[in-house]
Amino acid sequence: MLMLAPMRSELRPLVRLTGGRPDRIGGVAVHIGRTGRAAVTAAMIGVGPEAARRSTERLLDAGAFDHVVVSGIAGGVGHQAPVGELVTPAEVEDLSNGRRFTPTTLGYHPPAGVLSTTAELIVDEGAVAALVERGVVALDMETAAVAEVCEERGRPWSVFRVVSDRPEDGLLDQGVFELLELDGTVNLTRTLRYVLAKPARLGPLARLGRDAAAAARKAARAAVSASATL
Repeated sequence: MLMLAPMRSELRPLVRLTGGRPDRIGGVAVHIGRTGRAAVTAAMIGVGPEAARRSTERLLDAGAFDHVVVSGIAGGVGHQAPVGELVTPAEVEDLSNGRRFTPTTLGYHPPAGVLSTTAELIVDEGAVAALVERGVVALDMETAAVAEVCEERGRPWSVFRVVSDRPEDGLLDQGVFELLELDGTVNLTRTLRYVLAKPARLGPLARLGRDAAAAARKAARAAVSASATL
């Protein structure tokens, strides 16, 4: 079992729940642990489709994994996926080309809706409304890339995402997005400049951080619990 998390904050709860110990596979830092009878390798793959694709390729080329699970946060779209909602999609879409992938159902969470993967932050009201009309319930930046690599190699895959924010809440914009490093950690210098330029940003930024941390923990619990059923 290979569990993938884009950001360090999403990886930490996976490692804690599986009792993972540090190791390396294919030059990628991983943690080896267990859930139920399943051996688990947990790894961080980075933010965005390109980073996710490269990391997943290296890991699958280097290790014999019978199932791949993506765990992490997502942006909710419309009213079907409020903050804190677990998303186990029926389909995952690559917004760059429209290609769709079907995850393997894992555990007892019924699949529903479409999770779309995009390399860009989407906050425009018209664009969000168009996504809702097409059945999209949440957005992320990695799952379609992971799915493509898995399907190229004939590996089953599943995804557990929890909504941490929604475009209509106005908490996330390009300025906030640019505060993050590739591994999802916050660049403190850029963050300080961002807050000092407009101190009123501090409250929404703190809320976004709290909601993201809670969502990462919930996604990890769902992923680990479902994986224990294998």
